[in-house]
Order: sequence, then C-alpha cells, then structure tokens
Amino acid sequence: MVLMGGSSTEREISLKSGEAIARGLAVAGHKVATYDLNPGAGRGALRLAASAELARADLVFLALHGGEGEDGRIQALLELAGKPYTGSGVRASAICMDKVATKIILEYYGVATPAWAYVSADLAEAWRDDGAVAALGLPVVVKPVDQGSSIGLTIAGEPGQIEPAVRLALKYSRGVVFEKYIAGRELSVPIVGEEVFPIVEIKPKQGFYDYERKYTKGATDYRCPAEIDPELGESIQADSLRAYRACGCEGFARVDFRLGVDGVAYFLEINTIPGMTETSLVPMGTKARGVTFERLVDAIAAQGLKRWTPAQPGIGG
Repeated sequence: MVLMGGSSTEREISLKSGEAIARGLAVAGHKVATYDLNPGAGRGALRLAASAELARADLVFLALHGGEGEDGRIQALLELAGKPYTGSGVRASAICMDKVATKIILEYYGVATPAWAYVSADLAEAWRDDGAVAALGLPVVVKPVDQGSSIGLTIAGEPGQIEPAVRLALKYSRGVVFEKYIAGRELSVPIVGEEVFPIVEIKPKQGFYDYERKYTKGATDYRCPAEIDPELGESIQADSLRAYRACGCEGFARVDFRLGVDGVAYFLEINTIPGMTETSLVPMGTKARGVTFERLVDAIAAQGLKRWTPAQPGIGG
C-alpha cells in the first residue's frame, strides 16, 4: 500500500509523490494499492487502522509529507498495528520534524549549522527583546519549527520584515526558528539505507528555493553531481551520514546544506520522507549513479519489509 495525501500543507505534493511511487513499484513487479489519508473524506488515521486495505497490505510505503505523516504519529500507528513501513521510525521522524531538536543533536555531534534562536508561540512577542535573535543580524531566516517544503519561510532583509515573517511562521507552527542567513550555494545529499549518493546543487532561476521553485518544473536548475572540490564533497557526504545516524534515520532521507562563502557547509535539515516527484532530489541523486526510479522504490520497499534486520546491500553498485 502506498499511503499518501494527508491533511498537511504538503498534501498536493504528497499525492504526486504517491502516484509516482505506485507507478514505479508496479513497473518493478509489485501489486500496488494506494490510500489517500484524507480526513475530509472520512479516511483519517483511525479509519486507516481499522481498514481492510491495511490488513491486506504486506508493506506501507509512506509518501506522506509533513504533519502526522512525517512527525512519527503514523509511524506509531503502524507499529501498533504490526505493519511494516518504509523510512524512519517514530523517534527519528519526530526528531527530524523538529528543527530545534535536530540542531541540538547535530551540534553535539560536531556538524556545523547556522547560528539560531527559537521562540515558542506563547512567547511570540519576545523576539523583539531576545538578544540571541538580534545577534543573528540581517538578513535572517524566519521559519516554522516543524514544517517542510519551505512553507512559512521568509528571508527578512530589513527590521520591518521580521514581524510579518513571525506571524506567517506561526500560521503553520507552534514556534519560530530564527536562523542566520548563509549566503552561498544550496546543496542536498540523498541517502538510501546507509548509502550516500552524489550531491545535488540547487540553483533557483529567481529568488530562493521556496515552495513554488521546488515544485514548478523549469523554475530551478539542478546540477548532479555538484561541481565542488572532491575533498569538500566527501566531507559534506560524511556529515550527511553522521547527521542521518545521529538522528536514528532509516530507509532513506535527504540532508540539506548551505555551502557558505567561507567554505563551510552548514546543515539545514533532514527530510525523512523526501519528495518523489519528477523534480525531486533523491531520484535525481540516485539516477546520477545509474539507479532507475523503479529500482530505487523497489529497494526502499525491500528495506521496509526487512527494517528490523541488519542493513541490506546497497543499490548504487
């Protein structure tokens, strides 16, 4: 079963990912059913738990982005139901959805991340008097603590832009992360199992890599493998795997960085259920090593079925 849709702000992208995954699995020889986790149609999590579709499924391939599909709640439901699923478990999913928790862990493990500050929703006005926020300077990135796809994110270049940026972030989240803006290059590293794939460089044709530029075909240029110094590339890939392991990720993920003008690669976030659309970065990175989309989803499914056993052989040769 491919589980997709959901009620998060990333619902439409999840449906596209789910449809692509279902096609890929079918080509790989699997019998595939899809399930749109759409509360508005009476197909929420509790209905799923009691459904005949779930009972018949050998594996749930998670294509949910954001919300309950990526923060550990659906993973917990599936574990209680005794149903194998793809990707990271409950703990890793919850950690990686929370940008503050992820940063704290990775700082402990020595992975560079932009200087940051956090303000919870009930103290939203406190940012004005927060010395840590002021110390970040301008421009500053203002974003929800637990959203993906750059939803609710603003790069504030002037003091007057911070207040509306905070209000926007709080429309989507319980708290706001302020992050020092890193001028430089946007990089993303796909990981499947324990195998790290070529780095993808992201070059929006205008503005920054926001929701529109992520999912509008032709709005962004990509280069894979990224043209960077080989030694630096190996260091970024090593940091990616370090971050993946530190947070307890499994199955597959995408680790995002900004390569600053100072030559330092700053960790931004881990996406535990990355997009699988035609413009998505994980299929792009694996394709650079000769892995077809069908082989990719087949390998992720196989890992899900054997998620409680030792790591399976890599897929990239």
